[in-house]
Order: sequence, then C-alpha cells, then structure tokens
Amino acid sequence: MTNLLVNIDVDNIERAILFYQQAFGLTVGRWLAKDAVELLGLDCPLYLLQKDPATQPCPNTDARRIYSRHWTPVHLDIIVSDIESAITAAVKAGAQVETRNDAPWGRIATLADPFGHGFCLLQFIGGGYDVISNEQFRYETSHGECQYSQEKDCSEDK
Repeated sequence: MTNLLVNIDVDNIERAILFYQQAFGLTVGRWLAKDAVELLGLDCPLYLLQKDPATQPCPNTDARRIYSRHWTPVHLDIIVSDIESAITAAVKAGAQVETRNDAPWGRIATLADPFGHGFCLLQFIGGGYDVISNEQFRYETSHGECQYSQEKDCSEDK
C-alpha cells in the first residue's frame, strides 16, 4: 500500500499551526519534535517543519529556503464546498489571494500562505473534473498503459 503525507517547511511553527487551523480547520494530531507537528483534517496528514530561512533544503544544491512568496512546481489543491467562505477564512488567517477564476468544472482561487507557499482552493460544481475528461484523448503506450493524448482511443484496443 502507498500512502501520501505532505511536509511544509515554515519559519515559525506556532504561527503556521494557527494559520492552518484557522484557514482550514485542521487540528494538531501529534508533535514529532519541538519543530515538527502533524496536522489532521485533510485526506492525508500535513506536517509542518520549522526550518530557518536561508538554510539549504538538501545537500548538493545552491537553493535556500525562503518564506516570501516563491514559486514551486508542487502545491496543494484543497477541495472546498463553498469557495467564498474558504477564501474568507484563509484571508482572515493570513493568506493572500492571487487569482479567482471560474472553469467548466467549477471555481478556483490561487492564494499564498504567510510563508510564501502557493495553494489553490477548488470548488467542484456539477460534474467536477468529469466535465473535462474526454476518452478521445487516451492512447496506448509502449508499456500497455493508457495515457492522455489526441492520438488514439484506448477503448479500440481492448
């Protein structure tokens, strides 16, 4: 079995706990150390790890931790039933709203937490992502797995 957990580096763990509690209603599960805490209330555990600014996140990199707004290729998408209430709670807790958009599948807002990490709030409406899924974009790969493309429909091969 494979499970997912999420770790988020922050520069002040107490402030981060308050933010994630107030913004998303998360609760402290357990403390793993004075600088590491588990938060519960999402589909997977969220771990806050206190790390000093400008420290190296891993060996063999020139990258340094920053807690002002920064881009990362990985972010959280948090599904909510009422996006306006969720935005209000997140902003009240200290988040900054960056964008709000409607999409065929629902609504999305992009925000940043007080530690510079981006996240999205999503509200599915109607069929959610099923509205945009389309079997015509699937094709057979050399490994026999279906992947998305406009090239071929996998259902023809089965």
